[in-house]
Amino acid sequence: MRSLWADFKKFVLRGNVLDLAVAVVIGAAFTAVVNSFANDVLMAFVGAIFGKPNFDAVVWNVGDGEVYVGRFVTSLVNFLIVALGVFVAVKMFETLQNLRRRPGAEEEAEPLTRSEELLTEIRDLLRDRR
Repeated sequence: MRSLWADFKKFVLRGNVLDLAVAVVIGAAFTAVVNSFANDVLMAFVGAIFGKPNFDAVVWNVGDGEVYVGRFVTSLVNFLIVALGVFVAVKMFETLQNLRRRPGAEEEAEPLTRSEELLTEIRDLLRDRR
């Protein structure tokens, strides 16, 4: 039992698990913001233009049945809005990451391990033989 607890503790405290947990929480909060923007702001403009806040009322009658085309269109518009929001967020993140790195500043290379030094020497010797 003690080994199981130690393994679990080691698993939970790994950096990538914590990063993933943070990403899920931030993603959920971001989803709420984007959904609110889509439903409360942009679809309000749709309502102002078309007279209704969404396309749910658009129905295609086929015989005795109904095809709810409007629900699909509303979901499609919401998806496009959410995808645009994610795209903009990712682009902003990439821009901020690139600003943090100073242009022209070379990153210092990590020192080679002994194995890497030997492999480099072997490579150079083989190249010189040709």
